[in-house]
Amino acid sequence: MSKIRNICVYCGSGPGKNPVYAESARQLGEDLARNDIGLVYGGGSLGLMGIVARTVLENGGHVTGIIPQFLKDREQMLQDAQEVIVTTDMHERKMKMFEHSDAFVALPGGVGTLEETVEMTTWAQLGQHDKPIVLANVENFWAPFIALLNHMRDQEFIRHGLEVHIDVAETMADVLPMALARAGSGSKGRPTGM
Repeated sequence: MSKIRNICVYCGSGPGKNPVYAESARQLGEDLARNDIGLVYGGGSLGLMGIVARTVLENGGHVTGIIPQFLKDREQMLQDAQEVIVTTDMHERKMKMFEHSDAFVALPGGVGTLEETVEMTTWAQLGQHDKPIVLANVENFWAPFIALLNHMRDQEFIRHGLEVHIDVAETMADVLPMALARAGSGSKGRPTGM
């Protein structure tokens, strides 16, 4: 099985409405640290981003925060991370996050979380990488997105040879095992849960 050294976590810079989102971020942070997997994330200290990063740190794990200069104050850059990379813009941030990561996990979040997840999915669809992508479907948060992907597939905009490779974890306990299994399998088959 391939070793995942670092996982990039996309998630909200706010906590969201449901307290279970914050609890899920804490659980993922604990799981990463316990399994000696580093966190790569957007570098902020607010919302789910801050919760997952602080939890990794509190449990002895390694955190790499990647944040564009213009967001350092707005997202209150987390100073405690072992590694902080300040980029010139969002494009550089996303490329650095990609380069530093062996897999991607999407917790609940807003448009930025969706955009980053979709971009990594598109790159995989176009054969630019085969790193695992896992949606943490906390409280069915990602159900509308999953339905949209299924609709695109039904309408043949996602065609044979252009499959979308995303695993859907229905529980937080499934997130890391799914990422590790996908990394080890090299499988390009239909994603779990979709």
